[in-house]
Amino acid sequence: MSVLVYVEQVDGKFKKSVFEAVSYAKAIADIQGSSLTAISIGNVGENELKELGKYGASKVLNVASDQLKNFVNQAYASVIAEAAKKENADVIVLSNSFSGKGLGPRVAVKLEAGLVDGAVELPKLDGGKFSVKKNAFSGKAFAITELTSAIKVIALNPNAFGVKESAVDTSIETFTPEVKATDLAAIVKEIVRATDKVSLPDAELVVSAGRGLKGPENWGMIEELAGLLGAATACSKPVSDADWRPHSEHVGQTGIAISPNLYIAIGISGAIQHLAGVSSSKVIVVINKDPEAPFFKVADYGIVGDAFEVVPQLIEALKAHKG
Repeated sequence: MSVLVYVEQVDGKFKKSVFEAVSYAKAIADIQGSSLTAISIGNVGENELKELGKYGASKVLNVASDQLKNFVNQAYASVIAEAAKKENADVIVLSNSFSGKGLGPRVAVKLEAGLVDGAVELPKLDGGKFSVKKNAFSGKAFAITELTSAIKVIALNPNAFGVKESAVDTSIETFTPEVKATDLAAIVKEIVRATDKVSLPDAELVVSAGRGLKGPENWGMIEELAGLLGAATACSKPVSDADWRPHSEHVGQTGIAISPNLYIAIGISGAIQHLAGVSSSKVIVVINKDPEAPFFKVADYGIVGDAFEVVPQLIEALKAHKG
């Protein structure tokens, strides 16, 4: 048996979350005493594929197809399932990203496998039992899920495991599975991505703001603070609903769920729907002039003060530090 990890590419490049998934899959392979194979779908250069060996992938199945250069959920799931059968894989790992959330269940169905999505720790093997700790109730709790199926599919939360080097020699093998016409019923013609911003799901640092900013004209200081930190920008639901910020920046239960190492919330009261999407953050810093704001109850650090006074001081302090 072996472990298979799906490595998602964006414009021929791998993000940090991919290396986390490979590191995680390698650790599982070591626990089982098995090998690790990665599968890449789309047009990725040889040097980029070889990079996966740094994190433990001894083989890379490369599906270089113009037909599949853009993500097609059903088709990608079929390819990953075929690769798992080819490699006799009993554990399939992928990142619990936007595409991973759609792929995990489909791959599991095709392989008649058990599924754990939102995994945050390595599996535990105890007396033949295979259990995985995962996020539950929109990140407000953890659950221990036991998988009893012969094949397991695990979707790892970004920033949950970390990137760990475990260099091995890597071979690249061309893989050309048959793709059914029904799998390509929906074709993605073009994907337009924002290239000037840090991706929210992958971000280690996030600066977020809410209605306490009073209007979109005041967002300059949020973007400046985020720029100094190398952070992504985010917002609360009322802000995106009012069109102060794009909906792609909305974090929360009905927006994007994130788990950065640091989440700075400025002028956000901390409604339960917002907390559900950010509670997996390792460190939460809250800046709010209302000392009774609910967000302070879950914050690791809190500053009671007016954002228009506190944030400029933070910006000046960061500039002085960088200087």
